[in-house]
Amino acid sequence: MIDVEKYLQKHDIAYTLHEHPAVFTCDQAEQYCGDIPGMACKNLFLKGGKTKKYFLVVLPASKRADLKEIAKVLGENKVSFGSAESLQEKLGLEPGAVSPFGLLNDKNTQVGLVVDREVYDAEVVSFHPNRNTATIEISKEMFHRYLDSLDHVAQIMG
Repeated sequence: MIDVEKYLQKHDIAYTLHEHPAVFTCDQAEQYCGDIPGMACKNLFLKGGKTKKYFLVVLPASKRADLKEIAKVLGENKVSFGSAESLQEKLGLEPGAVSPFGLLNDKNTQVGLVVDREVYDAEVVSFHPNRNTATIEISKEMFHRYLDSLDHVAQIMG
């Protein structure tokens, strides 16, 4: 598994790391990470019903995840949550630690990336660095630099 911090440093992507107790839900994240600057995000690992492709969908933590609408955006008849086994296989992650940084482990670009417009345009965003005991705070410019460094092409939704 690629070390997120080393990757960001190698690509001149500035960030701030915040350590905290393990969080598994948005409610827990609010409790332990509520003082971390930037837009808190939720990251959904989804599987398409028609194509069986996998997707990582990044939304503001405060936004309701409308799976029917997400399916339409993806050109799928429906989407469902990917299994913990598929998450481990595709991104090398455990549930609760999903973030755009997991794409560093997707060597064959098997997982599509979809970023909500609000997240993409936010001045500062925050994500787990592939473990749920820390959060990385990153500016819009640095987040865009990170996205550009990937082999994945981000689809902006909304």
